[in-house]
Amino acid sequence: MAKLFVKKGDTVVVIAGKEKGKTAKVLGVSPKTNKVLVENVNVVTKHQRRKSQEDKGGIIKKSAPVCASNLMVVCPDCGKATRVAHKEIDGKKVRICKKCGASLDKAMAKTVKKLAKQEKKASVKEEKTEKVEEPKVEKKTTTKKASTTKKTTTAKKTTAKKTAVKEEE
Repeated sequence: MAKLFVKKGDTVVVIAGKEKGKTAKVLGVSPKTNKVLVENVNVVTKHQRRKSQEDKGGIIKKSAPVCASNLMVVCPDCGKATRVAHKEIDGKKVRICKKCGASLDKAMAKTVKKLAKQEKKASVKEEKTEKVEEPKVEKKTTTKKASTTKKTTTAKKTTAKKTAVKEEE
C-alpha cells in the first residue's frame, strides 16, 4: 500500500492529461490503486439500468478516479501548486508547502506558522552577525572636458564662417 500526498478535502490542480489546468476539490482517495477521485474532473458517462420501480435508469455523468501522479496540491496560503514536504511537529507528521512553508493540514496550520516565523528571525540574526563591513573603494571619475571644449570651438568657428560668408554677399 503506497502513501499518497493528497487527502480528502484538499484542493488540487491537474498537471497532465485531457483535464490539464483544472482546479478542483478531492472527494476521495484510494492509496491501494494510487487513484484520486476529484470533483468535475475525468467525467464519464455511465449507462445505468433501472433496478426497481423507484430507481431511475438512463445515462448518468459521473467523476472517475484520476492517477495521483497527475495531480498537484494547491497551497491554501500562497495559492500556488506545490510539492509536499513532511515535517514532524509535536510528535505529529505534518504536510508542508515547499514554496511558502505553510501547513497543508488545517489542524496544524497555526503551529507551523509560529515555527516558520521563529526560524526566519533566527536566520536574520545570523546573517546580521556574519556580515562584515567591507572597505569602500572610491572610483576615480574622469571628465571629458577637453572633448566638449573642442566641440564648442568648432561650432563657433563654423558659425563665424557662415556670418563671414553672409557679409561678403
